[in-house]
This record gives sequence, structure tokens and C-alpha cells, in this order.
Amino acid sequence: MKILGIDPGMTRTGYGIIECVKDEFKVLNFGCIKTNSQLDFALRLKKIYDELNEVMKDQNPHEVAVESVFFAKNAKLALSIGHARGVVLLLAVINNIPTFEYSVREVKQAVAGNGSASKDQVQRMVTQLFGLPEMPQFYDTSDALAVALCHGHRKSKFQT
Repeated sequence: MKILGIDPGMTRTGYGIIECVKDEFKVLNFGCIKTNSQLDFALRLKKIYDELNEVMKDQNPHEVAVESVFFAKNAKLALSIGHARGVVLLLAVINNIPTFEYSVREVKQAVAGNGSASKDQVQRMVTQLFGLPEMPQFYDTSDALAVALCHGHRKSKFQT
């Protein structure tokens, strides 16, 4: 099964595709969609839509896992992340891909064994667990791989 994990954001939307066979997980692809903060907000959403749609069409994932809404101290940031999440959810529906949501805490617990782990800890654990030759450049990318892995663990737990 191929899982597309997504860490939505307006500046950077991270994605990671993993393959799950029984209890084994392998990274197939990962990256980051970057938008220019100087662009109109709607154009930034369109860029996320277009590039993520290409990823979905190229990689053909069976399921999408995305971080769920969280409560941020900065309402403007939370709202912009919500817009990016909306694009992700819309794309999954348009492409007929089942979507699953996980809280940041659940993802950190699944990958680092600690729901309060730092982004750096998650990045190091993702690199180690997947045997990547080097750490992903952005936290958004390692977070997306962590979301995919969290979902993979949940799926394998219920399928055995």
C-alpha cells in the first residue's frame, strides 16, 4: 500500500510517499512545495493545488494521511494552515483517495515515542527509521514522512 503523508502549510507544504508491506515501510518519494509569500494568497493556494495534484497523479497513493487541525497561539497562522489543509482534503476527494487525519501529538508519539518530541527529534527519527542517507532539508518534509509512517503503523496494527 502506498501512503501519501502531508504536512500542510502556506509557506511550505511537505509531502512524503511511503510503501507499506506488512510491517515494513520504505520511502518512495518526498519533497516540499514552496510558495512565495509575496504572491497573492489565492495564487499560493493554486500552486499547492497544482503541485500536489501532480504528486498524486504521478505516485498514485492508495491513502492520504494529513495532520489534523491544531490550536495555535497565532490565529492568523492557524487560519492559513487551515486553507492549505482544505486544498489537501479537496484534492484527495477529487482523486478518490481515502483520507485520514492525525494530531501532531499522535504523529510524534508514533515516530519518536514521545508526543512532545521536538521537530528535530522527529526529523532524526524519520531519517533513522527509514534509513535515509541524510536528513530531509525541511521539517515539513520529515513531518510529512512521519504522518505517513504514523498512518502505516495504524493500518498494519489493524490488519494483522
